[in-house]
Amino acid sequence: MRVPIAWLREYVALPESVSAVDLAAKLTAYDLKLEEIDSVGAGIEGPIVVGRVVSADKEPQSNGKTINWCQVDVGPEHNVGGEPRGIVCGAHNFVAGDLVVVSLPGAVLPGDFAIAARKTYGHISDGMICSGAELGIAGDPAGIIVIEPTEASVGDDAIELLGLRAEVLDLEVNPDRAYALSLRGVARDTALAFGVAFSDPAAIEAPRGGEAYPVVVEDAVACPVFTARVVTGFDSSRPTPSWMARRIELAGMRSISLAVDITNYVMLELGQPIHGYDRATLQGPIVVRKAVEGEKITTLDDVTRTLTAADLLITDDSGPIGLAAVMGGQHTELTATTTDIVIEAAHFDPPMVARTARLMKLPSEASKRFERGVDPELPAIATQRAAELFAAYGGATIQDGLTYVGEAPAPATITIAADLPAKVTGIAIDTATSISALEANGCSVRVEGDHLVVTPPTWRPDLTDPYDLAEEVLRVVGYDQVPSVLPPAPAGRGLTKAQRLRRRVGMVLAGAGLIEVKTFPFAGPIDMDKLGLPADDARRRQVLLENPLSAEEPGMTTTLLPALLKTLVLNIGRGHSDVAIFETGRVFLPKDGALEAPIYGVDSRPTSAQLAALEAALPAQPQRVGIVMAGERVHSGWWGKGRAVSWADAIAAVLEVARALHVPVEVEAIAYAPWHPGRCAQFVLDGTIIGHAGELHPRVVKSYGLPARTVAAEFDLDALIAAAPDLGDAPSFSTFPVAKEDVALVVDADITAESVARALQGASDLIESVRLFDVYTGDQVPTGAKSLAFALRLRAPDRTLTDDEIKTARDAAVAAAHTATGATQRT
Repeated sequence: MRVPIAWLREYVALPESVSAVDLAAKLTAYDLKLEEIDSVGAGIEGPIVVGRVVSADKEPQSNGKTINWCQVDVGPEHNVGGEPRGIVCGAHNFVAGDLVVVSLPGAVLPGDFAIAARKTYGHISDGMICSGAELGIAGDPAGIIVIEPTEASVGDDAIELLGLRAEVLDLEVNPDRAYALSLRGVARDTALAFGVAFSDPAAIEAPRGGEAYPVVVEDAVACPVFTARVVTGFDSSRPTPSWMARRIELAGMRSISLAVDITNYVMLELGQPIHGYDRATLQGPIVVRKAVEGEKITTLDDVTRTLTAADLLITDDSGPIGLAAVMGGQHTELTATTTDIVIEAAHFDPPMVARTARLMKLPSEASKRFERGVDPELPAIATQRAAELFAAYGGATIQDGLTYVGEAPAPATITIAADLPAKVTGIAIDTATSISALEANGCSVRVEGDHLVVTPPTWRPDLTDPYDLAEEVLRVVGYDQVPSVLPPAPAGRGLTKAQRLRRRVGMVLAGAGLIEVKTFPFAGPIDMDKLGLPADDARRRQVLLENPLSAEEPGMTTTLLPALLKTLVLNIGRGHSDVAIFETGRVFLPKDGALEAPIYGVDSRPTSAQLAALEAALPAQPQRVGIVMAGERVHSGWWGKGRAVSWADAIAAVLEVARALHVPVEVEAIAYAPWHPGRCAQFVLDGTIIGHAGELHPRVVKSYGLPARTVAAEFDLDALIAAAPDLGDAPSFSTFPVAKEDVALVVDADITAESVARALQGASDLIESVRLFDVYTGDQVPTGAKSLAFALRLRAPDRTLTDDEIKTARDAAVAAAHTATGATQRT
């Protein structure tokens, strides 16, 4: 909302010392946030005055153009030697005797255009007769400004007359403060903020009685109030007063004609949209009704629109003449021949207006106000105000009678605990202060014991709850009075086990050379197709969104891989050939049945049962870790050739996380999309599959445009954390020497190294770690077998191991491997 400060001062007794900055600061504290202070015409300098054209002689020129050689009286102070100034002008929309705006030598116009006496067309032009465009205001760019004799006298300062220099506040008005979309509403808050007098522009008599024009309202819910007033004998040729046109322009609208400008001026002044109908084009009574499905109307923007049964229409016997609260119809618009006008002002249902404006894609200044809530007591006042302006500036006669159909809805009373403002703000606000603040906001207040019964004013439909009233009290007391109190931190609790372990996982993967990323948790059928998931794969079943950001990603993701692979594509496209990234995030797994989350109030903490009901309606959201790698795992350099990533790197990353959490997991070969069937492993914890890793299937790599041999992993972090022992932040280490033993075992070719290592590890508590360091197949190993060489580290927590203890543990490990996998020691 653009608010010209000079216009605002007409309704508020602001001290002259209050600057635009002071005013903006106060209004911001009153919830009317400042967007900017627009200093309009800051570069304009005088003298710019009102002059009277004494003569205007037309002189044809050799270039085919005709100019006017004018003598202009600019007043005793500015005339030269008591004589009018000679000025050349190329416009022709004025005659001798007209009052015009004259920029004299020394003046500076917008665009840093300096005025000086100069020779042109054979004359010395001693100034310039100005158009609106040259002054930076509304007007016909091809014609100069002609001022009505009743508005000014020769020699008057045109800068002040036309408001060429003005300060305008551009305010951000929240949807719940519709009253502030008017000078009246902003002025009321300004008076409240500064504690000065407020002159209400709506404090005018609107006499009822007698029907001005017949009106029938068929839907009183959509249109509770409809008023109409008639003026006759309007002179549509009269120009809009310059002060009114300037105010409309400064408020962000365009001056069109006197009739249209008056309706817009009243809307900006009071906040009540009004509409004028050419009475000569109306046929029969005005009827307010719902549209018939498929009915059409041509609106003022010359667009024919098809309506639905939910739209509200203004009609007469000829059919639709207006889309209620949104835009008038073309058939009855005010034109240059209009003399008799039916002025309409009504109150409409905000949700209905919002729906129609959005469905028709037709936002307007009127709909913007109606959908937020206009004061239902304003329609009669607005029609009276408009009628008075039509009479004052258009020469119209106000006809007797005011059509008033319906009744303004009465605001509902609100009961509020007298101490509620103090409780929610932390400020010592007594009952008297609360009553004073609410009454200052236009509420009527009645005390009943320790409660206040409050009736909000009709212009505040947003006040519906005790906490709304507490906020209004705080607005008056001052948001800056709310104490800043930091809540005390609970002592000795620190991070939870899950938090500590999640941090450990991040550090382990970062230490392994991976970079953490964060992606959006959305996916769609296209992503699942690219991953090559079977049609019956559970990962295709998603929690769908009501309003997705993208039609290609309509649901919450069930796997982290699509977003990670897109991130990998993005980085490779930016020139990063070697990429290793990971993400810790949630996936969203729908539950059986359509579950709706209950909606509870915000005035108290939900009970355990309510929280359980909310939780039951939510999809399962396990936390997972996703990993993708491409390019070289070990970089090439002066030290030698690097090594490309392989399926083993993805598996190793997951095992490294499991080791860091001290959770034993089993590794098994598996065929599972989107991985390569021969290069994929699954991880099993206590008989449950918790993840997969390996090389992506070539078709998946191709569908994303990734480098060959790209690898990926995804596993259930929640399952690992649940199984992890709570070791705290400082794991214990033995200070005694380590004993190292190597064993080479021959096993069948289809036996995994992991199963052998697991058997070795579990043979004795003294075996600290087992590491595979060689795989051999060749002449010294039977056909269909392979040799696996493991490095064993043995250590006791409380002593140095003896040779006998080391040998016993080593033999036990070999025996355990033989029992579990059939391994035999290689000789």
